[in-house]
Amino acid sequence: MLEVLRRVIQEVNGARNLDAALATMVRRIRKAMRTDVCSFYLFDAEVEALVLMETIGLHSQAVGQVTLRVGEGLVGLVAEREEPLNLEDAPSHPRFRYFEATGEERYSSFLGVPIIHQRRMLGVLVVQQSEKRRYDEEDEAFLITMGAQLAGVLAHALATGSLSKPALPGGQAMFTGVAASPGMAIGEVVVVAPLADLDSVPDLIPTDVEHEIARLKEAIECVREEIRAAGERLANRISAQELALFEVYQQMLSEAALSQEVEKRIREGQWAPGALADVVRRHVQYLERVDDDYLRERAADVRDLGRRVLAHLQEETPQTPANFPESTILVGDEISVATLGEVPRERLAGLVSMRGSSTSHVAIVARAMGIPTVSGMVDLPLPRLSGAEVVLDGHRGRLFVRPTDELKARYGSLIAEEAALTEVLEHEQDLPSETPDGHVMPLMVNTGLAFDTAVSLKKRISGVGLYRTEVPFMIAERFPGEQEQARLYRDQLESFAPLPVVMRTLDIGGDKDLPYFPIEEANPFLGWRGIRVTLDHPEVLMVQLRAMLRAAQGLDNLQILLPMVTNVDEVDDALRLLDRAIRELGEEGVVSPRPRVGVMLEVPATLYQLDALAERVDFFSVGSNDLTQYLLAVDRNNPRVASLYDSCHPAVLCAMARLAEESRRLKKPISVCGELAGDPAGALLLMGMGFDSLSMNAPSLPRVRAAIRRVSIDAAKALVRETLALNSPVAVRSHLFGRLSEWQLAHLLPPRD
Repeated sequence: MLEVLRRVIQEVNGARNLDAALATMVRRIRKAMRTDVCSFYLFDAEVEALVLMETIGLHSQAVGQVTLRVGEGLVGLVAEREEPLNLEDAPSHPRFRYFEATGEERYSSFLGVPIIHQRRMLGVLVVQQSEKRRYDEEDEAFLITMGAQLAGVLAHALATGSLSKPALPGGQAMFTGVAASPGMAIGEVVVVAPLADLDSVPDLIPTDVEHEIARLKEAIECVREEIRAAGERLANRISAQELALFEVYQQMLSEAALSQEVEKRIREGQWAPGALADVVRRHVQYLERVDDDYLRERAADVRDLGRRVLAHLQEETPQTPANFPESTILVGDEISVATLGEVPRERLAGLVSMRGSSTSHVAIVARAMGIPTVSGMVDLPLPRLSGAEVVLDGHRGRLFVRPTDELKARYGSLIAEEAALTEVLEHEQDLPSETPDGHVMPLMVNTGLAFDTAVSLKKRISGVGLYRTEVPFMIAERFPGEQEQARLYRDQLESFAPLPVVMRTLDIGGDKDLPYFPIEEANPFLGWRGIRVTLDHPEVLMVQLRAMLRAAQGLDNLQILLPMVTNVDEVDDALRLLDRAIRELGEEGVVSPRPRVGVMLEVPATLYQLDALAERVDFFSVGSNDLTQYLLAVDRNNPRVASLYDSCHPAVLCAMARLAEESRRLKKPISVCGELAGDPAGALLLMGMGFDSLSMNAPSLPRVRAAIRRVSIDAAKALVRETLALNSPVAVRSHLFGRLSEWQLAHLLPPRD
């Protein structure tokens, strides 16, 4: 059954449009299950009904005509319950409904399973039999597995507009990922094709067919020469049988094979990279389905050759176009900061990536620039999105493809409201961050980018609560040297002096890799990251500490923060290295007073070691993002579980309240530098809990300042007491929204559904 399942999925994936995919699917399933009927009903959200889209066994004229409401008939019951229904005598079921157009009165047995994608019901898959038959567990398991596999295919079809049935107006599709940078945008997709990824090449119509064909032939000839040279180099080191593989490659690249077929596809209206990808995918899917082991192995060869040719084609193909739409939504498998820089800032409206995370370099840059961004959108059908109109919601991690006029109008209003609010709040940004009853709540900023506007920020903040030193490391092609780092740090320290600047030592690992220092791990967030890496590489940490101390000469505003601390031994080791750096610089004639040192409280173990940590450091800084992630055992960058990640979870809020209380007892200043601090409702809670300062990305400052200036400290403390009594994130969010609405501050929060 597993082999049958694999082949059905391959054939469905290989179909050029949804109609062909559905036809293949129902025929293959009927044959595999040896049953009389297989039908597929698609849920149309526009009319809130299930539409018969394809069948083998029922009357074909019923396709596109028979519709059922959710809960109507047996098919509607499967959709309503979102669980399988297996009946030996379907007509006797109280929910059975007969449709004359289908001719299904002849069938007794019924097995239906829902097709669900990211908690969204897309349709129902049904098999029927004329004789009374209870489908066995293997049949049911097969159909459930098939439905789960087909969910992604159908979601792609919805997004790419390949739903062609007249019964399905609109065809709007929604994809969800990880909210990486807040904001909303309506625009046109520009797909960034990664190098040599056959599955991510966008469809484009060629402007010069002959030029595309010439490019193709040149790329193929380059690959032929590479393979010939490789064969010659290895001729004396491998057997004649292995050497024959190079000849097979040459034959595949010959005019009569790959070149001719791709050229035909170009003449049909596809540019060279897209034509190559189409042809290679088709050959690979065919070879992977055949019974012959030798031919199945050749699928990998064809794929490899395709990638080689594509790499040469892409060498002269700009990864982003020369001209961008007025409102460009840049979409790609992964988007680099370099690619980001190729788009004119005034035309860049949003970013969407299939990989990456909310803490990736490009996400950090996007937040600093105020560009709505969603990452981890794993099910996005990249090749078919180029030029599509979309709505991007960076607050909730959503992308709507081919949005309805109603949705565009709604988001247009929300975008206009956000712009108007930003303009209004701008007028009070130079006013103090102080409650109506006189409580001062210092606001600090998270930085790490060369273009952070220090001059305009300086008079509005109390300092830099988090300078991410890893960002310059990410941009470089090697570990920056001491002098190079010292110049970067000096710029930051001078720009904000005399305000304090908290510099976090190199925090890589997890989802922040350096291109020249990759870390491959099964569980990166539980692995080698933060202080664990730099203590294992003291030569890297020593250079960084010396550079920081050099940069702080004569300024006295440097503070050092140690990330990902798990136990006091790590702090002791880091402090010994700091003392050594001070001693070494002193021997070189550079006198450096020891700066204030703090630890990041982000590993839950530190909650129970505060007394010991307080004996060693000068301040605490809570990394609420990681603390939330570790307390809830949720990878916040995994879109499949991202909905479980919520910094307003009662356990997280209780932990935060305890940290504030314990820090007061220990007389140690404590700040928060995670996303909770940049949320107006979260900031009010943190202020009420007693945190000494809040640090956030610059775009979050106006809304947080506005909330603090309108809510008294007593009201914030009462809000904390009320909130800590609640026992679910939904209840907490609802209560916060209710309270801010009473205070006429709901407009400061992200838009709600």
